[in-house]
Amino acid sequence: MFLFFSKLLPLLIYPLGLSCLLLIVSLLTLWKRPRVATACIGLALALLLIASNRSVSAFLVRSLEQQYLPSANLPTAEAIVVLGGGTKPQLPPRPWIDVMEAGDRPIHGARLYLEGKAPLVILSGGRIFWQGGNESESADMAKLVEALGVPNSAIVEDPTSLNTRENAMNVQKVLQSRQINRILLVTSAMHMPRSIQIFQRLGIEAIPAPTDFLIADQEFAAISDSSQARLLSLLPDTDNLYGSTRALKEYIGMIVYRLRGWL
Repeated sequence: MFLFFSKLLPLLIYPLGLSCLLLIVSLLTLWKRPRVATACIGLALALLLIASNRSVSAFLVRSLEQQYLPSANLPTAEAIVVLGGGTKPQLPPRPWIDVMEAGDRPIHGARLYLEGKAPLVILSGGRIFWQGGNESESADMAKLVEALGVPNSAIVEDPTSLNTRENAMNVQKVLQSRQINRILLVTSAMHMPRSIQIFQRLGIEAIPAPTDFLIADQEFAAISDSSQARLLSLLPDTDNLYGSTRALKEYIGMIVYRLRGWL
């Protein structure tokens, strides 16, 4: 039940969900309280325009992605831990596993293994039953990294984790059973600030190895350098709304995790 509400309630706080709630309130109060209805409509419109603004979205995303940047001299470790969240299961009509935007995670983990950064790849991620699919995300990632050249003997799966906290706790058990403490942690750049703090809070020596950067430095600079880009950034765009929502998800997650004593 906690898992269900942890997925449901934030949807009502994110820009799109909150805007919809405001519009519902405006419909319910339109005849008896037109001023309240007008205010709700104005707030909903402002929220969507701000959240889908390129500059606002880029600022929110970069505020997270810039906290942990890739190291030119990434040290070696005893294991590479890859967090799930980047694949879709092989369900018809998909011919194989589908890789989403965060699918950079297992790809980056495989690349680090092939570069000799660690002798073991730990893939952490379960799958919520109502999302479909019979296999865990860790199983999907295992097939993907094997296809990229990582031998099955070097892969360990954690197929039950359903959130970042469980990722860390289940991986900790794997590490303790193998007397491992030093790891390279692979996840999306926006997800890294929350993830690294959770792992380190458990006493794991986790070295950040971020990937899946939504905004490159050159792309960010182009927003202010080009008059065309500045004009377009004022117009609502679903990609910008997605970026703002993902960033807010991380900030809300940090607040909730901190209140629960996980950070």
